[in-house]
Amino acid sequence: MSDQALHQKYVKIFSVVSTYWFISITLVFVNKTLLSGATKLDAPLFVTFFQCVVTIAACYVLRFLARLVPHKVSFPDLNFDFEIQKKVMSLSVVFVCMITFNNLCLKNVEVSFYYIGRSLSTVFNVLLTFFILGQKTSMAAITCCAVIIGGFYLGVDQEDASGSFSLSGTIYGILGSLFVSLFSIYTKKAMPAVEGNIWLLTYYNNINACILFIPMMIVFGELEVLMAFESFGDMKFWALMTCGGLFGFAIGYITGLQIKVTSPLTHNISGTSKAAAQTVLATYWYSEVKTFWWWVSNCLVLLGSAAYAMVRQKEMAANKDLPTADKKSSNTKV
Repeated sequence: MSDQALHQKYVKIFSVVSTYWFISITLVFVNKTLLSGATKLDAPLFVTFFQCVVTIAACYVLRFLARLVPHKVSFPDLNFDFEIQKKVMSLSVVFVCMITFNNLCLKNVEVSFYYIGRSLSTVFNVLLTFFILGQKTSMAAITCCAVIIGGFYLGVDQEDASGSFSLSGTIYGILGSLFVSLFSIYTKKAMPAVEGNIWLLTYYNNINACILFIPMMIVFGELEVLMAFESFGDMKFWALMTCGGLFGFAIGYITGLQIKVTSPLTHNISGTSKAAAQTVLATYWYSEVKTFWWWVSNCLVLLGSAAYAMVRQKEMAANKDLPTADKKSSNTKV
């Protein structure tokens, strides 16, 4: 590979990773502002419902662009099929639980604690892999999970000591982590229904989610909250809501692109590093002062998560299920 081609490759990787960081971090701050900011809307189900609506609209826009400029935009046909919808419904139930608990966690905890609050997804991955799929995990991976649990416990302890601990937010974070892990399993099961097309899966999944959210909003009294919401006619509020929906749609695409131009291991490490940057940025943005041991808890979770990603990558490469990071990077087409 020539120096110029290598330079172009590195520039592309840097651009994709930077975009992933920007979209992911911005999405968290936007949702936090919507859920507990100055113009907060005490209707987390409606917020997530609206973001699903924006995702569906984005799918139709991309399909229109694919017809208009097919040589530049590629997107599958969106011919609705009730049979596919039914096959994807179990995934959608898990999806609704996942994003609902994630947003409830974010509503009740500070952004700086959000990563710690949802840090047990790796641990649940190991547990669900064993109990549902019957696959055993190596001692090295279990050790990494133990480090993550230690960091989580220490983080909760330090939040409690500082007086900012939220029991409900922490419980929502744990449930969110559980459903994140379940979502991975159910996504694999639902893929054959859409012939492996992630965009079609996104389309059907969000349609089902909208259907599921409507009765939930009625049961939990969010319609009354919406009617009494003073900023309902504020264009800035709707701009923020739309921004959250678009960024939620974009994160799925940029995540896949980051994996494509780097490797699964690099993606996991990038996500871990992004979480560290997000935590530091949140403490600065909200002028929070944290103790030494609070920072230690973050480091334990981050190191445990990164180490687990590396251990699993090596194990999968050894089993010839996945190429090593070096091979994946060298074979990546740009």
